[in-house]
Amino acid sequence: MRLLPKDRDLSKPLEQVELAVRASDLQMRAEQVEIRLDRFLALHMPWRSRNSIQNLIDEGYVYVDFTTPDRPSGTGELVQERKASRRLRDKSRVVVVVPEGLRIDVTPSIEDELSNLYEDRDVLAVDKPPMLPVHPSGRHMSDSVIQRIHARYGADKVERSVRPRLCHRIDRETSGIVLIGLHPEAHAEVRRQFEGHEVEKEYLAIVQGHPRSESGVCDLPIGSARGSSIGLKMACRVDGDEAKTAWRVLSRHRGCALVLCKLYTGRQHQIRVHMESIGHPLVGDKLYGYGEEYFQRYNDGELTPEDIVKLELPRQALHHHRLVFQQPSSGERVEVVSPLANDMAAFLAARDREG
Repeated sequence: MRLLPKDRDLSKPLEQVELAVRASDLQMRAEQVEIRLDRFLALHMPWRSRNSIQNLIDEGYVYVDFTTPDRPSGTGELVQERKASRRLRDKSRVVVVVPEGLRIDVTPSIEDELSNLYEDRDVLAVDKPPMLPVHPSGRHMSDSVIQRIHARYGADKVERSVRPRLCHRIDRETSGIVLIGLHPEAHAEVRRQFEGHEVEKEYLAIVQGHPRSESGVCDLPIGSARGSSIGLKMACRVDGDEAKTAWRVLSRHRGCALVLCKLYTGRQHQIRVHMESIGHPLVGDKLYGYGEEYFQRYNDGELTPEDIVKLELPRQALHHHRLVFQQPSSGERVEVVSPLANDMAAFLAARDREG
């Protein structure tokens, strides 16, 4: 699903949202798909209320390229649709024009500048602070890593061939290295390396408790957490996808340890799931470390002062520390390193003082 128009300048206010009806997103077969327009928009634009979605449709801000059994790929033309109950089939395309008064100013300030870890003509690696999303989505549309990069490399500053795109993603709460391709060819080559498991990825994590061993490997398969009310939660499952994490204790502190984790695969939430599976979930991890009710309350903005004390850190203690890839043009090995994030370092120092 594409939420934003391809290759748009993300440093400018969002003028429209593009969505595609996909059977896989709805967990249905293509021939089964028949969903109301308003329900489809509510599923993919959760930051807007049902009433506001209804108003967008009523006021003519929604356009659809409908698919039919005779035209399974649509007509290629968007038509205005003011009927919320209109049914959408698989591969229908929907465009929502954002009314001018509701467009969010996403222009970063000087203080929002990201620190460079590496840069050449093909790629850029920046040091992402915690709580900053890498890409606009859901409730976080006004500021992200890629929006800040687009502001830096705006069309008025460099030639049009510079089109920054993310080569990979890390969670909003995770800090550390984010790699960006600066033109389509470089982006495609680095993405190929990620998909082929040719990129070395190491993370620093603060885990609860002290592992008995100094190092180990967890290779339990990972899949969706059955029975969980939280759709994005993952779990170790015999029938899951192959996953492998090597870990090593770097230092021990009161009630926790700093662990270096090397990823051999890139499953969703892999380090968090694997460390929980060996009995040492990450400090501050609301989804895996303390019980699903903490994640639910966090998502609803209802964490209590007692919850925050128990969580110890306001975010999961995970930092993308080291990344090694081949430079797209020369093929030379490039190593990028980000030192431990300040909040995680301060947490460990405080534990040592208390101990």
